[in-house]
Amino acid sequence: MPAPLPDGEVPDLIDVGANLTHESFRDDLADVLRRAARCGVRRLVVTGTSLDASRAALDLAMVHPGTLWATAGIHPHVAAGYDDATEEVLRNLLRHPLVVAAGECGLDYHRDYSPRDAQRAAFARQVELAGASGRPLFLHQRDAHQDFLAILREQGSSLPAGVAHCFTGGPQEMEAYLDLGLHIGITGWICDERRAADLRSAVPALPLDRVLVETDCPYLLPRSIRPPPPGRRNEPGMLPEVVRMLAAYMGVSPEVLASAATRNAEVLFGLSAAPH
Repeated sequence: MPAPLPDGEVPDLIDVGANLTHESFRDDLADVLRRAARCGVRRLVVTGTSLDASRAALDLAMVHPGTLWATAGIHPHVAAGYDDATEEVLRNLLRHPLVVAAGECGLDYHRDYSPRDAQRAAFARQVELAGASGRPLFLHQRDAHQDFLAILREQGSSLPAGVAHCFTGGPQEMEAYLDLGLHIGITGWICDERRAADLRSAVPALPLDRVLVETDCPYLLPRSIRPPPPGRRNEPGMLPEVVRMLAAYMGVSPEVLASAATRNAEVLFGLSAAPH
């Protein structure tokens, strides 16, 4: 079950990447949000990955103002359908005050659900759209680091702020993204003893003023949670476990990390104060 940080204190945390429009939350979202709030996760950014998902994320944010915000973007998995009409819908969504980032957008050469040239074209257009809209980027990259970096570097000094969402790479990748001014989003991947060696070697050099924390729920349940919940669904209330593990590898206290990550999210996304 979700729990606050180990010392018993309830942190003030912001989950900057929650896929709350996923069907697994359809029947109990209110309970999920209540559990999250009991664990100190009282503000969340709901990820948009397609036009439909972005609209749904905004709809949720409008039902829960002050608790939920949304992103609007086209994930590389569905980049093949990106056209002028798609961009116009995104442009309008990004005008809404509850839509706080452009994305999830980027490149994914691991799955290749969309042709790589289509991914690159859609990504480049969304980077430009973010700049024109005055919104930060919510970024996805998997097995495409060099092309991803090249597209971001093409923007030069006009590159918007943003977060490398669900960062799983090593020190060199992290340094490249930090050099671009990006924030680094850390998920339950840090809790996975099988896959997290590169990430664990990178985060000691992650500055406190660039760190963000997220669950990417319902995916990436922290493997350090024992016993795992029925169905192994991740949810926002698991975020303190991410903070606990990440703090250990960064060499700071969970309280210091929680405070820094929350402050960074407030500034990057322009979020209002947590509800009481």
